[in-house]
Amino acid sequence: MVPPSGKRKVTCVVNGPVDLRAVVSQGCRPIGAPFAVTRGEGNLVHELGGRPAVDRLRQLLAGLDQHEQELLRGGGLQVGQVIDEHKASFGRGDFLVRGLLGADPETGSIAVADSVEVGQTLQFHVRDAASAHEDLELLLAPVAGWRPRGVLLFSCNGRGRQFFGEPDHDAVRVAAATGEAPTAGFFAQGELGPVGGRNFLHTFTASMAVFCEPREPV
Repeated sequence: MVPPSGKRKVTCVVNGPVDLRAVVSQGCRPIGAPFAVTRGEGNLVHELGGRPAVDRLRQLLAGLDQHEQELLRGGGLQVGQVIDEHKASFGRGDFLVRGLLGADPETGSIAVADSVEVGQTLQFHVRDAASAHEDLELLLAPVAGWRPRGVLLFSCNGRGRQFFGEPDHDAVRVAAATGEAPTAGFFAQGELGPVGGRNFLHTFTASMAVFCEPREPV
């Protein structure tokens, strides 16, 4: 049915108990080392690990090969904020990825597309097609064991053919991981999904709600 506004409505009806699981692929991989914010305010990071944030950024760039440096200069550099500071080490899935808005060589500060807190751990991340593909594949690896019966997939409109160099990148991988379970969704400009057990608004992600058969009681 098409309402008077001309916009189509999509309705999802769930009949019976289901196990709903979320998968959020932020499409990045961490690079360099993590550092605590030792001075900052608002969305500005003045110092990382006791040194100007710009110095840490220069240190990172100096240790990368030419290809990675080109990726970062082309807008692929992001900042990951650790969700759970109690972990002994951090890897994929432990960070909320936010954009790096800019750097000021005069003040030594960097600007992040989110607020930061002193003591919070940050680590730079890189985003490119290869990293996004690898991240999605890793997160989808256990999905087949969940006995999926349906998927809602919401991909950022920046993850399409122009980024991956092929059409239907996310949809094809999700279909392979879920045994071709019925899938619906759309491209978005801002996706919702949990990271570290908390919900956030993201950009450039593939965010999925996977409807699975209920887990067996323990």
